[in-house]
Amino acid sequence: MSQKPIEVGEITVYQVPGTAIPIVHRVIETRETKNRGQLLLTKGDNNYDDDIMLYNGPRWIRDDQIVGRVQGFLPYAGYVTILLNDYPMMKYVVLGLLGISLFFERE
Repeated sequence: MSQKPIEVGEITVYQVPGTAIPIVHRVIETRETKNRGQLLLTKGDNNYDDDIMLYNGPRWIRDDQIVGRVQGFLPYAGYVTILLNDYPMMKYVVLGLLGISLFFERE
């Protein structure tokens, strides 16, 4: 990951200790400290409140909890994972369609 400081407005991927799913949210405030590095406050673009409740206690996340920075985006791509999680049968349909497409592929 880049050593450049994270800036307000940047979209980051962070991992809260004790959770399995990384979170992709925008940085809304930063603070520099001498001994703990950079502290960040994040918020989802469609959320009313900041992410303090997601941090499981601390009021800030540390820059070492950042696992990535968003370089680009593909609108609505997340809906695919939501559909596959909400409708498990959809996974079998997608896998079936992929399997059938292998039979019709020509080389």
